[in-house]
Amino acid sequence: MDPRSEQSLERDALDEKIHWIEPERTLGRPRDLPSVAGASNFRRPLFIAAAVLVLVAAALAWRMQASRPAAVAAAPVPPLVSVTVAKLSPVTANVSFSGSIRARYEMPVGAEAESGRVAAIYVEAGDQVARGQLLARLDTSILGPQVARLRASLEEARAEAELAGAESRRALAVAAAGALSAEEIERRRSTAVTKDALVKVAAAQLAEAEARLGRTEIRAPEAGLVLSRSALIGQTVTPGGDPLFRLARGGEVEMAGQVAEQDLPRLAVGQAAEVTLSGIDRPFPGKVRLLGAVIDPTTRLGDVRVSLTPDPNLRPGAFARAEVVVNRAERPVLPETAVLSDANGSYVYVVDAAQRAVRRRVELAGTESTGIAIASGLEPGERVVTTAGAYLRDGQSVRIAPAGAGAS
Repeated sequence: MDPRSEQSLERDALDEKIHWIEPERTLGRPRDLPSVAGASNFRRPLFIAAAVLVLVAAALAWRMQASRPAAVAAAPVPPLVSVTVAKLSPVTANVSFSGSIRARYEMPVGAEAESGRVAAIYVEAGDQVARGQLLARLDTSILGPQVARLRASLEEARAEAELAGAESRRALAVAAAGALSAEEIERRRSTAVTKDALVKVAAAQLAEAEARLGRTEIRAPEAGLVLSRSALIGQTVTPGGDPLFRLARGGEVEMAGQVAEQDLPRLAVGQAAEVTLSGIDRPFPGKVRLLGAVIDPTTRLGDVRVSLTPDPNLRPGAFARAEVVVNRAERPVLPETAVLSDANGSYVYVVDAAQRAVRRRVELAGTESTGIAIASGLEPGERVVTTAGAYLRDGQSVRIAPAGAGAS
């Protein structure tokens, strides 16, 4: 057999096997397709062409990327802030404390030496009284007759004394004539002396009774204001008991308060003070009269007294608050939003010549109606950040907003 005929038979057999093994892949293919070796030779150019296309696309993409200009990184924009220029303003340093109004010299008045029942009351709380003015009277139904009896006894003793004195003088007159014996003359003289002594005893007893009767009249020991009245008609009082009245001598009142330990050295006797009461708009002028000599170890407070001019609205017991001006100076005053604080203390941000926010520690002098006064750490004329200070960093560049524009 011809060798070429054998090869042709072998190819046909191989082709038939492929047809039965891969019916889906060979479906629709003409039965007269080339052999396996021919199909392999047909697919190779397709792969090469696809690879060439991929390489060309990559090259084109690379050239387009290389020809595009590089993006320039945008620099961060400095934050916009508002600033204020530090200017000196008159500032007062005050010490404030609270307390109550009370009488400067309070005097309790009650029964001194006699017990009795209150028979009459002549004054009320709030009345102004003079020295010696009658405030109340106790019952005198017993002491009155005693005084009258002792007055009569005194008159009787005086009459007997005058008679004995006259007899003694007559006896002395006739002594030279010998009309009376020496014994009689001496008796009459002794009787006259005894009667005079009895007059003194009766006078002393009367004075004692009159004094006791006078104690039944409760009188003001000094001129002043009646602060309170506890006496009642029919009340039985005893010496040493509760006072019937309380007086403010001369009507003088003062404020008794307590001040913090650290503020006490800033106060001095004679400093002017303003005292305000609840419900009254106007202040009452006064002066520091007394400073406590000790500090309470529990509360760390010291006593202070402020003398006040008497006024009907200054009622003892009323709650009061006082302010004493201890220093006057000119200091920079900043808005409250400009002053920040942390664990290290208070600070502000100052914008320097290079438009950078520089953190500056400051000491506060107090709060004013226009802002916060700075005691130290800031110079007049410096630009201080008023807004967004809490979001800045030390040394950060900033932009200053025009005057009247809001900062974000």
